[in-house]
Amino acid sequence: MSKPIRVLHVVVNMNRGGAETLLMNLYRNIDRSKIQFDFLTCKEGVFDQEIKELGGTIHRIPYINEVGHFGYINALNNFFSTHNDYTIVHSHLNRMSGLVVRAAKKFGIRYCISHSHNTGGEGGALAKAYKWYSGLFIPSYSDYTFACSEAAAKWLFGKKANAAKLLNNGIEPEMFTYSPDIRKTKRIELGINDQIVFGHVGRFTKQKNHKFLIEVFAEFVKRKPNSILLLCGDGVLRNDIEKRVGELNIRDKVKFLGVRSDINQLLQAFDLFLFPSLHEGLPVTLIEAQAAGVPCIISDEITDEVDLGLGLMKFLNLSSIDLWAAELEKMTVGKIQRHTSKLKMLRDRGYDIKNTATWLQDFYLTNSR
Repeated sequence: MSKPIRVLHVVVNMNRGGAETLLMNLYRNIDRSKIQFDFLTCKEGVFDQEIKELGGTIHRIPYINEVGHFGYINALNNFFSTHNDYTIVHSHLNRMSGLVVRAAKKFGIRYCISHSHNTGGEGGALAKAYKWYSGLFIPSYSDYTFACSEAAAKWLFGKKANAAKLLNNGIEPEMFTYSPDIRKTKRIELGINDQIVFGHVGRFTKQKNHKFLIEVFAEFVKRKPNSILLLCGDGVLRNDIEKRVGELNIRDKVKFLGVRSDINQLLQAFDLFLFPSLHEGLPVTLIEAQAAGVPCIISDEITDEVDLGLGLMKFLNLSSIDLWAAELEKMTVGKIQRHTSKLKMLRDRGYDIKNTATWLQDFYLTNSR
C-alpha cells in the first residue's frame, strides 16, 4: 500500500484559534491513510500532542518577532532547503504567507496554497506595513488561493479574489446538538442558577473588541442585574479586560473561563452569544453557536456570509453601547427561546466538516499526482 501524501500546513502555533480549530477538524476527518498533515510552527500549541497521536510531525522555526526579518527569511530558507520533499505547502498566515510561499517555491515545492482566514490585520502601522510588503509575494508564488469567505478573499487577494477557492469553516454538527441535560449540568458546574447567561468565545486581542463587550454588559446589568457573562479564551489583553471589569464593579458577574476544550458543551449554557468583533474572516465559533441553536448578536463588521439562515443572527453597528444594551434588553424579555438544532440546514449550507474534508482530500490528491 502506498504511503499517504504529506501536506505541510504553516501556522504560528496550533492553539484554539479559528483557523487552527478548522485545521484540526479537517485533520480528524480526512482519510489519514491517503493524506497526512504535518505542521511548520513557531511556538508550542495545545493541539501538538493530538497532532503527534494522529501521525503528524511538528517542525519549529523561530517567528519574525524573535529573530527579525532576515532571521525569519533565513529560517524559512533553511527549512525548505532541507524539507523540499513536500509536494504541497498550505500556509495559513494571511499576508505573511507571502514570505512562506516565496521560500517554498525557491526550493522546488510544486504546489503552494495561501489561505485567507480574516478581513483585517493586527498590530500597529509598522507591523501592518510589513505584512502588506509580505503579502505582495502571494500572487507570484501561490499556485492556489483559498479563503473562508468572499470577504476574506477580497481582503487578501484583492482583484484576484474571484480565483480563490472557498473552503467552508466546517464543524462536526452532532457535537453541538442542543441538549437540556448538558445545559443543566454545565450551568450547575459554573454555579449559575436562573441568571441570564451571555457568552463569548475568542482570543483577548484588539480584533475581538472585548472592551466594547464589557461596556455593553455593564450597561445591561444596570437594567437587569440578574445576569452573568462568560468569557472563554486567553490572550495579551486579558489582564486589561480583567482590570476594566473591576473598574466597572461587575467582577461578580463576569467569569473568565480561560482556554476550554468543552466549547460544544459551554454553548449549551449560553442564552445569548455576543460577538462585537472589529473584523473577521468567517468565525468558526459562530457556525458552532448556530449549530447549538444559540441566538447571536454580532457586529455588522462581520460578513453576512456567516448567517446560515437559521434565524439566529442579529447584526448591530458598533457605534453605540446603548444600541447593544437595548437590543439585549429586548431579546431577554420573557423566556429566551432555545432553538432545537437545525443540523440538516447546516449540512445543506455546506458546513459539515466531513464534506469539507472530502473536498479538500480530493483536491490534495488531484494536485499531488
